Amino acid sequence: MPQLTETDLLHLARCVELAEEALADGDEPFGSLLLSSGGEVLFEDRNRVKDGDQTRHPELAIALWAVRELSPEERAASTVYTSGEHCPMCAAAHAWVGLGRIVYASSSAQLSAWCEGWGLPPAPVAALPIGTVAPFTPTAGPAPQFEERLKALQAISRGVTP
Repeated sequence: MPQLTETDLLHLARCVELAEEALADGDEPFGSLLLSSGGEVLFEDRNRVKDGDQTRHPELAIALWAVRELSPEERAASTVYTSGEHCPMCAAAHAWVGLGRIVYASSSAQLSAWCEGWGLPPAPVAALPIGTVAPFTPTAGPAPQFEERLKALQAISRGVTP
């Protein structure tokens, strides 16, 4: 797995802030950014599933926005930063629209292990790593610097004590 850079960590910190914003608004704590090849933030979003549409993930919103607003070359040269590794739905959307590198702060395996440790039932969709769903998409993560903070946010959102 490639080493995370200081720039990666800076953008992941913003994703964690977006996850905190989502949680403060009663939503699941996930946040994501789309950056151009030159490092410009093009789009940012957070989870918006609280009203019952479980597809309103920020990573899917990024893919939908990017396919409308960017050329295939711009999409391929972009980077997506996210507080949590893409679910299979979002990883597939990312690959289908041809987005570039994905950098994540926590992995699907970590989230699954946390939930299992808290005695919660498994998610309705398998927690597959991005590489299984989108094998040609370059990835980097997780970032241990954010693990405890993200674990705490996930615990709060699920009403458990970490």
